[in-house]
Amino acid sequence: MLDVTLAAITTVIGYFLGTIPSGFLVAKLYGVNIQQVGSGNIGATNVLRAVGVLPAVIVIVLDPLKGALAALLPALLGLGPWVVALAGLAAVAGNDFNVLLRMKGGKGIATSIGVFLVVDPLVAAVSVTLGVFTILVSRHVSLGSLVGMVALPLFVLVRAGDNLFPHLVLAASLTALAIYRHRDNIRRLLAGEERRLGERLARS
Repeated sequence: MLDVTLAAITTVIGYFLGTIPSGFLVAKLYGVNIQQVGSGNIGATNVLRAVGVLPAVIVIVLDPLKGALAALLPALLGLGPWVVALAGLAAVAGNDFNVLLRMKGGKGIATSIGVFLVVDPLVAAVSVTLGVFTILVSRHVSLGSLVGMVALPLFVLVRAGDNLFPHLVLAASLTALAIYRHRDNIRRLLAGEERRLGERLARS
């Protein structure tokens, strides 16, 4: 009974860790309402285009930290891989569907990376490397994000490490969320209309 209670508590904590709107808060410090510029997304890419490099770097650090803390808490409490996966997934859901921002939020890529850095650092590192390589080649952040996330469950399968099934379910769920949150980007990529990295938004 105690384990069930702790699982519920850590999942709720995971969600609310995810709702910490890093991009929104950092942009506010620079006098920008990030939800009213560019794509309206609170993630690092929109912050980069609307505010600049340093604010985006801060967001890149803070967003994975949310996911890592959410997954680390149940792990430290010894609650098992399924609870770790659930808390991590809750953090990404909190980031993507933020109750503090009327259920709007980011795309969840950085937070997903943070979760998997706790769950399986090697898989996380390989997925990030592939994603970054794709971004450098294509200059499309959305494409690199999608490539890295789609590869995530495949790398989990190839690695076939401990706790394969919960890790695979988590990876597949995070991938599904990433694809859903990037549905507009996918349409623009297919139409050849997606903005490339380095294109800065006009400031009014």
